Amino acid sequence: MPLPLLIAAWCAFALAVTAGCLVPADRLPARLPNDKLLHLLSYAALGLPVAALASTSGQAAAGVAALLLAGLAIEVAQHFVPGRSFCVRDLAANAAGVLIGTLAGLPVTL
Repeated sequence: MPLPLLIAAWCAFALAVTAGCLVPADRLPARLPNDKLLHLLSYAALGLPVAALASTSGQAAAGVAALLLAGLAIEVAQHFVPGRSFCVRDLAANAAGVLIGTLAGLPVTL
């Protein structure tokens, strides 16, 4: 996959994750898979290409930090969304996903 297309796909997925996390509770589908599993898999999918594209360990660490901060910001923002709230377990699932995705992406070269 060409790099610009990969970056565009990553951005679209990041927007979809953000939007899904900030939808009011009454607009969510009635049957969703396990919430924590969704957080884990979503953030792993975000972390993998970030790590794979990093040229140095410092870039990979910066990507991890950015994704962790984004996960925290989304959880804080949920406090202001009807029917949603800040959840430490969601934050932990986000962080675990980022770390799993990053570790999986480090040996990959894109």
